Amino acid sequence: MVELEVGPVAHGGWCVARHEGRVVFVRHALPGERVVAEITEETTRFLRADAVEILEASPDRVTPPCPYAGPGLCGGCDWQHATLEAQRALKASVVAEQLSRLAGITRDVLVEEVPGAKDGLGWRTRVQFAATREGVLGFRKHRSHDIQPVEACLIAHPSVEEVGVEAHTWRNSMGVEVIASSGGEHAVVIAPKPRSSVAVPPLEAPASILVNQGKGRSEPRHGSGMLHEQVGDRVFQVTGSGFWQVHPGAAETLLDAVLSYAAPEPGEWALDLYCGVGLFAAGLAEAVGPSGAVFGVENEAAAVRDARANLRDLPWAQVERGRVEDALDRFEIERADLVVVDPPRSGLGREVVTRIASLEASRLVYVSCDPATLARDLAWFAELGYDLADLRAFDAFPMTHHVECVALLVSRR
Repeated sequence: MVELEVGPVAHGGWCVARHEGRVVFVRHALPGERVVAEITEETTRFLRADAVEILEASPDRVTPPCPYAGPGLCGGCDWQHATLEAQRALKASVVAEQLSRLAGITRDVLVEEVPGAKDGLGWRTRVQFAATREGVLGFRKHRSHDIQPVEACLIAHPSVEEVGVEAHTWRNSMGVEVIASSGGEHAVVIAPKPRSSVAVPPLEAPASILVNQGKGRSEPRHGSGMLHEQVGDRVFQVTGSGFWQVHPGAAETLLDAVLSYAAPEPGEWALDLYCGVGLFAAGLAEAVGPSGAVFGVENEAAAVRDARANLRDLPWAQVERGRVEDALDRFEIERADLVVVDPPRSGLGREVVTRIASLEASRLVYVSCDPATLARDLAWFAELGYDLADLRAFDAFPMTHHVECVALLVSRR
């Protein structure tokens, strides 16, 4: 055990302290606190620790609403011990620090609330449970394969908890995902152990049952596995555990932010890269109209099928399957008026940044769920003539360290 004076927040749900000249990354603490911490990991460069006793508390500290939030318990939430206002301020500090350190950009950041989460709880519409050897459901502990069994998850949407999967034993299962769509449908996706089958217990709400085949593929066992999500007047189909924003207000919030920054005009030629099931492509296509065109690229086969179905009333919007780094060359895409990108957490990378910059679009809109990879990519874009013109950040994952950013880049050419 060590006594620590806790310093600023760090990316990933940590705060930074020092002990005997070494950096200590501390969970379950807040900036300005004095804590007793238990060392959980030691490397040659730094220590990791959990604050197990609070000697001097921050005024932003609250009692976590969830009984599984705390040292050695569920690793899913990072900031349940802070007020929502403090959580957003911490996330804003992280985004600003990453922009400054990795991209040389000094910018004040405000993390905005996303409508649809009461008190930061009950928002997650897609929840992945891990299963113990005995088939009891729970969540992995932080940086561990150990599982904390749970009776309920407070950040899960009430429609997820309606299914009642935690009340049952899922023998021969590695995990169970529960999905609740805005269309009122439920799906349960089972990940069986190798060469095993899982008996599905009686559930408390009707649900499609799918079996995870690995590599992003799932196979329906009962029901179609097709879910529907409504954003504004448009309904999107999403197959099984295909990607969709987990916060009920995030899709509409991010679409509005993207379209505001992209400012698509009739007749323009727009790209939507990593387009998923076509959320942004649909908004872009409606704006550019039949005199314009939208070209989407997505690597997941099921998402491509969904996107094509979702855009069938917008024939000037085309979606093709492929990795972005290959597809732009394969389809001979040489220019665009505007580009929207929504890459995975790993970001774009230098190769894709360079290829996108070669399109000479006047504006780029970058949607990111990781401020570190966003800042890294912004630095590369700056080398190629694109400057950060504006940025918004959204609290699409309350109680966790995750934050969604939408950045507008404009060409200096």
